[in-house]
Amino acid sequence: MAAKQIAIIGGGPAGLMATEVLSLSGHAVTVYDGMPTFGRKFLLAGKSGLNITHSEDYDRFATRFGTASERLRAALDAFTPDDARTWAAGLGTETFVGTSGRVFPDVMKASPLLRAWLRRLEAQGVTLLTRHRWTGFADDGLAFETPNGPITIRSDATLLALGGASWPRLGSDGGWTTLLQDRGVDIRDLEPANCGFDVAWSDVFKSRFSGAPLKSVTATSDAGTFPGEFVISEHGIEGSLVYAHSAALRDRLKRDGEAALSVDLAPGRSIERLAKDLARQDSKASISNRLRKGAGLEGVKSALVRELAPHTALSDPEQLARLIKTLPIPVLRPRPIAEAISSAGGIGFDSLDERYMLTSLPGMFAAGEMLDWEAPTGGYLLTACLATGRAAARGIDHWLSDTGGA
Repeated sequence: MAAKQIAIIGGGPAGLMATEVLSLSGHAVTVYDGMPTFGRKFLLAGKSGLNITHSEDYDRFATRFGTASERLRAALDAFTPDDARTWAAGLGTETFVGTSGRVFPDVMKASPLLRAWLRRLEAQGVTLLTRHRWTGFADDGLAFETPNGPITIRSDATLLALGGASWPRLGSDGGWTTLLQDRGVDIRDLEPANCGFDVAWSDVFKSRFSGAPLKSVTATSDAGTFPGEFVISEHGIEGSLVYAHSAALRDRLKRDGEAALSVDLAPGRSIERLAKDLARQDSKASISNRLRKGAGLEGVKSALVRELAPHTALSDPEQLARLIKTLPIPVLRPRPIAEAISSAGGIGFDSLDERYMLTSLPGMFAAGEMLDWEAPTGGYLLTACLATGRAAARGIDHWLSDTGGA
């Protein structure tokens, strides 16, 4: 098949992976990105240690994408976590498995991997254009704003890989939603995922404990029960343990109008033991002293009980023990999507065929976080972006072979 002109709109992991596959297939690929440099969110994610993928059993890994897990399975089967590690090694980035099961680059940074990737793409003949922002459709082509003014380009096939709407200052602002809705594409509302939540803290608690970590706790929601830690923020709660429950809390808020994260502040002690230990404390002692001596709670953990427990429970050892084991933190709303690590919603899978082509726009494909799926942090997000970028590239190649780009 003669080389075709392929436009990739979006220079993040999904777009660059599709670019790699298509350029190796002999196509002329141009990547357009609205920002001054490529992979800006990828680089930000790597500042604290890039989660390339996760080492857990693959059958479990493949279920981590919520209701979209079944739809994503073929793409993930073709690009597994082991494949992600092999791919990174091919770019000179060796990886290791951390104590959490997350897979990190040895250098704990994203920048060496991205630089090597872009060099390899250029060596394969790819054209990389920054500051080219897609603004819509025009004259049977695609319109862009560029440093030299507006342009219109035409391609034999196009991949959209513009991300969701988290961290808009890095380029993924969700502005593409109306452009595609106007063309008949089903777009599910973009919502924050892996996000913090607002809580109505008292001024005293907020001023004293904003920024304080709660360590060695477990938390329960509709998502299940997980150990970990999180942070008290000025606005509410945030951190890895909260993110693990964010989808469940967000969905319950939408469904019921209220939700709470249930926290066990003393995972190693039973309710019965706590109740006995608290009952032995001097009833005239302060609640702080009774919590410290009877339950081993002090600092932010003790303050959290005093902040949230009903006054009557503080003097009843059995009630207090139950609260320490299942302290509900009522959440008001998710933090804004601009602060979220990722987003849910986007292009509904009913708008895509099995090749990741938009059924209402033949020749236009989509991949990555634009699609309606979400996943926890820990390497799942990046692996699925890479996998869907690769799957969409294969889809483009097959479509061009079948139709010649017609």
